[in-house]
Amino acid sequence: MTVAESASCGETGTAPPFVEALRVWLKIGVMSFGGPAAQIALMHRIIVEEQRWLSERQYLNALSFCMLLPGPEAMQLATYAGWRLHGVAGGLAAGLSFVLPGAAVILALASVYAVFGDVPLVGALFLGIKAAVIVIVVEALVRISGRALRHAWHWAIAGLAFVGIFMFDIPYPLLIGIAALAGYFSAGPVVKMEAEPERRRSAGATAATVLVWLVLWWAPLAMVAVVAGDTILPAIGLFFSKLAVVTFGGAYAVLAYMAQDVVQHFGWLAPGEMMDGLGLAETTPGPLILVTEFVGFLAAYHTGGIWLGLAGAAVTLWVTFVPCFLWIFVFSPYIDWIAARPRLAGALAAITAAVVGVILNLTIWFALHVFFADVNAESYGWVRIWQPVIGTFDWRVAVLSVMCAVLVFRFRWTIVRTLLTASIFGAGWALWIP
Repeated sequence: MTVAESASCGETGTAPPFVEALRVWLKIGVMSFGGPAAQIALMHRIIVEEQRWLSERQYLNALSFCMLLPGPEAMQLATYAGWRLHGVAGGLAAGLSFVLPGAAVILALASVYAVFGDVPLVGALFLGIKAAVIVIVVEALVRISGRALRHAWHWAIAGLAFVGIFMFDIPYPLLIGIAALAGYFSAGPVVKMEAEPERRRSAGATAATVLVWLVLWWAPLAMVAVVAGDTILPAIGLFFSKLAVVTFGGAYAVLAYMAQDVVQHFGWLAPGEMMDGLGLAETTPGPLILVTEFVGFLAAYHTGGIWLGLAGAAVTLWVTFVPCFLWIFVFSPYIDWIAARPRLAGALAAITAAVVGVILNLTIWFALHVFFADVNAESYGWVRIWQPVIGTFDWRVAVLSVMCAVLVFRFRWTIVRTLLTASIFGAGWALWIP
């Protein structure tokens, strides 16, 4: 797809200069704290409301489709937005800008962790950011639900999706599949597009795109197997390549599977190290799936020191995110065409409604783990209930969250100002108030 073609897809009909867009993508990458819900909110505010590079409908259609793909949906959504503006180069710029800032921070923190152990100062610096992220997620939930839940049927889907994933631990792909089928066969009201888009790529071009990205994915792994076959690197590459194909629903959907294999099957990390890695990933910018970089680094570091650790991190990042570009560059030309088909559009609308329920689940899950140091999952037959340990309530985070809510909802502060203010207050409180 050419730059001109992709630019014509935007709301305004013209794409901004590439350098201007790159600055925005880097800004999003640096500010993308708080997991997928907060990142989706951040991108919606910047891409749809501030820059107006995508319309509301285009954004929701893309979000619904990205939720169907394996891998981090927020990173893929950013890649899609960049692709619409500047083709493949724009998609690469947006996707890499979303990932690389957080990857650099995770690598630095993982190196410090490997050499010195736990880093309490990091927790102090990010205490306020956690509080601000809760508010950002709530704002996202309010905004997206107001636009996505336009019919009683959509509210019902969102509610059932929330109950299914929050209380019954129904697998995320199954929830999305059920919602898609319900929307497809109900064929609810569909907003007509002014001009029905055509599929913008031939079958041959699609096959060529698949081939190119499969080579980019697997050729480096073959080289690693030849050059470093007697190290842990080939095993890391194969494991995280498999993980990249099954991570439907983002990192939350795969954490249990990954932790079990990494800790129990391979013995690469201790249970405490796995949890520390997740904590670092939750409090740094970028997709939560960057916890894989921490795991790859530490697994290789344990067997060969710092240089092998750096190689392990590089291999892990490559096989985690190259497949994400494959999915987006293969399917992006068809998203508008799919959305223009009444039944397929109904399926996408139902998926978007289910996504609202998923975001509500993530909001509550994240808030519980931020407000309380200890949260337990109690099972009552088929029902699972998250129960916080009341005595571990952190009043500092609660106060900071109220402050951030006032700044965001009452005074309309930007995300940057809110995050900086909250991080300053949080660091001060964490260091001087026990």
